Amino acid sequence: MKEIKIDTTLYSYNSISELPAAINDLMLKAIDARTKAYAPYSNFQVGAAILLDDATVVTGANQENAAFPSGLCAERTAVFAAGSNHPTKKIVAICISGSSVLKDTLDPIPPCGACRQSLLEYENKQQLDIPIYFMGKSGTVIQSPSIKNLLPFIFKEDSI
Repeated sequence: MKEIKIDTTLYSYNSISELPAAINDLMLKAIDARTKAYAPYSNFQVGAAILLDDATVVTGANQENAAFPSGLCAERTAVFAAGSNHPTKKIVAICISGSSVLKDTLDPIPPCGACRQSLLEYENKQQLDIPIYFMGKSGTVIQSPSIKNLLPFIFKEDSI
């Protein structure tokens, strides 16, 4: 047997005011996108904002459906829109904000597993790490310098 050790470094900011200016602005766009979520079943709204290398910002919000598997998370809504509308542009950063409408969610909300895999596909495609920042409604923001930090064992094109 061989031990495999995985080390991950994340960064914690007390609030969005500690973020670099461009990332602060991007997080504000994610917070605004969160208000556009369609979440009548979970009452949990998530917004995502993606900054592209030409300064274009693409946003997305979770969209639920009574046939639960048919909905889509905010992160995938945004990244698929970026990939469809700006296929040659690189993703520079991603910001995510999520919160319940029933109570204030103050813990940082990371992307789900399916979103991590989808975001990692774009990181691999562009061969450049994508910093990702995530938070709840307010409070602490966590930054990962790469999607790979959040999903160290990946399924990729050469796995097929």
